[in-house]
Amino acid sequence: MAGRFYPADPRELRSLVNTLLAEAEIASAGRVRALGAIVPHAGLMYSGACAARVFAGLEIPQLVVAIAPNHTGRVTAPGGASAWTAGGFETPLGRVAVHREFMSRLTERCTLISHDPAAHRAEHAIEVELPFLQVCSPESAVVPLVLAFDDWTRCRLLAEGLAQTVTEWPEPVLLLASSDMTHYEPAALAERKDLQVLERISALDGRGVLDTCRRLGVTMCGRAPAAVVLEASRRLGAQRAVVVDYRHSGWVTGEDDSVVGYAGVVIT
Repeated sequence: MAGRFYPADPRELRSLVNTLLAEAEIASAGRVRALGAIVPHAGLMYSGACAARVFAGLEIPQLVVAIAPNHTGRVTAPGGASAWTAGGFETPLGRVAVHREFMSRLTERCTLISHDPAAHRAEHAIEVELPFLQVCSPESAVVPLVLAFDDWTRCRLLAEGLAQTVTEWPEPVLLLASSDMTHYEPAALAERKDLQVLERISALDGRGVLDTCRRLGVTMCGRAPAAVVLEASRRLGAQRAVVVDYRHSGWVTGEDDSVVGYAGVVIT
């Protein structure tokens, strides 16, 4: 997605990310060690400032489990959780390695997960987060998962496997859900819908996120990743989820007739 969702030139990309982070740090209350977070994944010109509010406030560990929705519908993983189990992801800023050992342990814990390159090749929702990780924590490795389901049964099973694997892991792990909020609705309506979902997020209620999206028809693309991260974080002892930023694309375009919402959440 280089040259589309973010600059393809390394110097321009690094400068943009540093600027977004610097502006976000002004509003930040300081860095915290979080169990989880939710960040948007649109083009950086639209959602980058929201994502930066999250990344600027985190102590990012050496291992980040990045969970995203499957936008393309390409999936061969029988359980619907598509992993990239080795190698790494390239951006203009370099390579982000996949953490093979954690991925292997997690795959043993949760049978929903299997290696599925097709689900990752045209998927942007993990890739767009990587420049922030590369600037904030250049040595961090990722465990990338793309989900092609949004039912609570599988979200709960994956969250359980994640929580167990993180509990046994000797170092801190950040669980990162990649998601935008309501898509292509008038700003006032999008905000009303998103507020009700964010209330469930603030309550650490992953199942409630899924139920609210269904009940209200909220087109939150990463509702399953968010539900998984909320439930896994709750099992790991999380006490609260704080919405550190909410905005929509109309803030950039000046047009409120059809917007996409973006929320940044830190879970501790």
